[in-house]
Amino acid sequence: MEPGAQLGANCVIHAYAVVTKYCVLGAGVVVHPFAVVGSEPNFLKFDPAIATGVRIGAGTVLREHSSINRSIYAGKETVVGARCFLMANAHVGHDCEVGDDVVMATNVMLGGHVSIGDFTFIGGGAGVHQFARLGEGVMVAGLARITQDIAPFLMVAERNEVPGFNLVGMKRRGVSREAIKELKACYARVFAGGDPRAHAKTVISAGVQSDEARRFLEFFAGGKRGFARPDGRASSDET
Repeated sequence: MEPGAQLGANCVIHAYAVVTKYCVLGAGVVVHPFAVVGSEPNFLKFDPAIATGVRIGAGTVLREHSSINRSIYAGKETVVGARCFLMANAHVGHDCEVGDDVVMATNVMLGGHVSIGDFTFIGGGAGVHQFARLGEGVMVAGLARITQDIAPFLMVAERNEVPGFNLVGMKRRGVSREAIKELKACYARVFAGGDPRAHAKTVISAGVQSDEARRFLEFFAGGKRGFARPDGRASSDET
């Protein structure tokens, strides 16, 4: 524990863990042996004198050898939300934004600037390219390679292969049958061919009933990496 680190109530820092002075940990965070929180980013031009940080939400558990890099930008933070569970050797690169209730299995690798939505599960050994976004409720298979954005509530495997919706995850969260039906209709329209951004904009303009469908469609308004699609082809703006 470096002087200057801020810990909420009832945090547990196990022996041999490292929490640098750049960290803010919410209540009840648990850091297991050999985890490193707030280390310098893997960025060749980084100036270690810059004051940047890491913020961890309440109730998050960081298992053995997990690591979270601090931001590369002065005054900015790498963020991991509340009630997350990072298993052994999971890595969160600089400037990532990880939502609440996210599970990262053993050996998961997040590049810099990755965004992960709430209630997403990332299987063991999966890697996520820098600047990629995963929407809420996504299920990522073990050893997957993610180089494009993955829309909310989808499953993804191998290299950006989208087999369909994470129905089990949605049902566990209590998403209604009506919302799931509407999501399926939106999915068919957005991935009908052509530009997913344009299709999503058209569908949302026509009006949707459920919050889940709205969030699914709004996801397509952002991002830099293009979108993984069911047919395996990249959208036209992939970089």
